Amino acid sequence: MSNGRDVEDSENPTVTLRTTHGDITVELFEGRAPRTVENFLELARHDPAADGEPAPDTVTWEDPETGEIRGDSLYEGVEFHRVIDDFMIQGGDPTGTGRGGPGYQFDDEFHDDLTHDGPGILSMANSGPNTNGCQFFITLDSTPHLDGKHAVFGQVIDGMDVVEEIGSLPTGAKDAPHEDVEIETVEIEE
Repeated sequence: MSNGRDVEDSENPTVTLRTTHGDITVELFEGRAPRTVENFLELARHDPAADGEPAPDTVTWEDPETGEIRGDSLYEGVEFHRVIDDFMIQGGDPTGTGRGGPGYQFDDEFHDDLTHDGPGILSMANSGPNTNGCQFFITLDSTPHLDGKHAVFGQVIDGMDVVEEIGSLPTGAKDAPHEDVEIETVEIEE
């Protein structure tokens, strides 16, 4: 097991996902995937004073179950709902089904040197071209067949052992882990 990949640029923002299995820290490639990184950061932000209400100048998301427009962190309380051993772990769906989203979609953002070249790659999950929203995955191995299909926007720099532990959990129907793996809190360092 490894701890994570080397930091590419100390100026890049980092996000720590505090999960029920431990912490995963990712470096975000803001210079090469600016729209994707901005989306991830906005959905990760939590304003305790907002109490679910959108703050001014905040990206909002639509709760797919209630239709409510929200301004709090979409990722806090969400689970890694899909786990495939030796492939990836997927999270970021507010419904936990793999079908939920933030109420909007945005275009793919590919960069020639951002590839799925090994474990620890952070990438957008989608249902086809230009259908990115809030779901993301972290690779457990090299997955070059995903290049040009899923936008890479970061990498794990600490906590790869946690990713690997989650990736080895027993699963059932639709690759759902038998135990809950929740993102409890999200910490952003810009």
